[in-house]
Amino acid sequence: MSPKRTALSSFSPHDSHSLVSVLSEDLLLKILDKLDQTSDFKSWRLVSKECLRLESTQRKSLRVFRHDSLPSLLGRYRDLDTLDLSVCPRIDDATVGYVFGLGSVVSGWTRNLRRLVLRRASGLRWVGLEVVVRSCPKLEEIDLSYCVGVGDREASAISCAKGLKDLKLVKCLGVTDFGLAKIAVGCVKLEILSLKWCLEITDLGIGLLAKKCCNLKNLDISYLKVTNESLCSISLLQKLESLTLIACSFVDNEGLHFLRSGNSSLQSIDISRCDNLTSSGLIAVTEGHLGLRQITASYCFPELAAPLVSKFKDLKILNAIKIDGARVSATILHAIGVNCTNLVEIGLSKCEGVTDEGIVGLVPGCGNLEIVDLTCCNSITDMALSAIANSCRSLVCIKLESCGFISEKGLDQLASYCSHLEEIDLTDCSGVNDRGMVCLSRCSGLISLKLGLCLNISDKGLSHIGSSCTKLQELDLYRLYSPILDFPNKFYVLSKDQSAVIEHREFPEWGCTGISDDGLLAVSVGCKKLKKLNVSYCEQIGDRGLKYISTLEELSDLEMRKLLKVTRAGLVAIAAGCKSLTELDMKRCYNISDTGFWALAQYSSNLRQINLSYCPITSTGLCMAMGNLKCLQDAKLVHLTHVSVDGYEVVLRASCDKLKKVKLLGTLKHLLSSELLLILQARGCTIRWIEKDLVLV
Repeated sequence: MSPKRTALSSFSPHDSHSLVSVLSEDLLLKILDKLDQTSDFKSWRLVSKECLRLESTQRKSLRVFRHDSLPSLLGRYRDLDTLDLSVCPRIDDATVGYVFGLGSVVSGWTRNLRRLVLRRASGLRWVGLEVVVRSCPKLEEIDLSYCVGVGDREASAISCAKGLKDLKLVKCLGVTDFGLAKIAVGCVKLEILSLKWCLEITDLGIGLLAKKCCNLKNLDISYLKVTNESLCSISLLQKLESLTLIACSFVDNEGLHFLRSGNSSLQSIDISRCDNLTSSGLIAVTEGHLGLRQITASYCFPELAAPLVSKFKDLKILNAIKIDGARVSATILHAIGVNCTNLVEIGLSKCEGVTDEGIVGLVPGCGNLEIVDLTCCNSITDMALSAIANSCRSLVCIKLESCGFISEKGLDQLASYCSHLEEIDLTDCSGVNDRGMVCLSRCSGLISLKLGLCLNISDKGLSHIGSSCTKLQELDLYRLYSPILDFPNKFYVLSKDQSAVIEHREFPEWGCTGISDDGLLAVSVGCKKLKKLNVSYCEQIGDRGLKYISTLEELSDLEMRKLLKVTRAGLVAIAAGCKSLTELDMKRCYNISDTGFWALAQYSSNLRQINLSYCPITSTGLCMAMGNLKCLQDAKLVHLTHVSVDGYEVVLRASCDKLKKVKLLGTLKHLLSSELLLILQARGCTIRWIEKDLVLV
């Protein structure tokens, strides 16, 4: 036996500590810098105490999933730059008061915190925010989007963060002009501000903001009921680079003319769904802002006019155009190709009039295109794909949903010439088959592949993807919903109170028999980096297929609706194997017993979103699952026929501290106690009531 082999054979895992101890700190830090996967960092922390210490001192960002782990985590990581609590339930004034108040005094972890994410922290109010601002002297960015309790008093607390540069208040419905005025006066260093869906803000607040926050570079006022007066104020912002005003229905061309005569720094504008704008208004913007890089005007104009396209030639650095929903012609597309030679992205989703002729005229002049969206451009054929492949060799993403004339010929061209392709959406492309998968398997860098409703793809096609596309992170195999089980072509509709059959219906025999457990074997063996998988309505998939999926350690999002062959064994395998799972949709999985759901409660500690609608779970099973899923925030619980009203009552009371969204049958609104509903509302939980008949298949 050679000396080398002898040395290796004598090494044991217990020697890892002594091996690490001979390495210098500088060398260990260099190794640490090379790690980029979450699983790698977990392994690193387990090597030795020294590795744990170094990781603690070097870590700059932290995302927390459970509020009860906050004290220990923040005691360990004392030099954080970024803290994300958006997926952590029960973030309220009491929690924040302890963690940012007394806890931070002991460990001092808040001293360097610059970025704080508190999205959907429904229990947070002004008292907690005052503690945050007071304890974080270097705070520059805070995200309070979808915090239902945030209003003017909370805005006043935020205004004390004098160094704030980035503030997101998306759908903070309680913020009015008064609160915005407080922020404008207190946070004069603001550069990025999102007020999307803050419906109480008017021209008055925007006017004061424009006067006080002269450093604003990025402003989002989408869905606000502002008028041209606001655009007149915004035109005074000399440093503004990006303006988003989606669905601002009270703004018209006059407002865009104000922008033309304002600053010249604007690089991006989004006027999507602004009903009262025409192309002449956008022409005015282009005349005053020759440095525009991105124009988004989706569902804004009925037709893309030639005078506007001719103005594009003056925009020398324009690299992105999105005109979804507009009517275009081959002539217009050819003009875009001639005038916009630096385009990197073009969005033509649901544009009427997009043909092969138009694409052939567009792409020769746009050789730098990386992103092409042709969703629902159902007239294009393989000729268009061939033109794109030959001209756009740097293509990274192409969306072809509902392009039914696409076949393996076009995909072969893409695979042959577009070596950088990472994302392709072929949803509902009926011409795509297994031969097309053979072509796509040559795209070894593929990260996202959507094959929903592609009924001509079978296990054979998936085997080619699995063997070659090892970097794949998202795979969509969604099939047609088939309301067939034991009664071919028939199903039954019950009344909302489930007391009587109100209708018999017949359906054609839909569904998919092409994808089975064998296809999932190929995917699970070859695509170990898969994070998102949709196998809904693939009715040939059973427990064996789920056991294959359970080997995907990085899987975080699984949709498996109506898998009729799946039992408790399959769900137990998923729960035990997929430790990273955060979202699970198992609607209409009729053959899973309570023991399967108990496995979720035991193993799936990171689960944040679940859909159990129509499942045969009992009151006991639901109590067990919901009670033990500590990170759960979003639950869909429609038509659980084996769960009593008392069962719902117990489950919702036990979960009210963590739930942020729940979907329930409308009849429960009158059966659940009013006290419970008030508690859920007070805790910031949004209840969506569904009025839907129970369909038994």
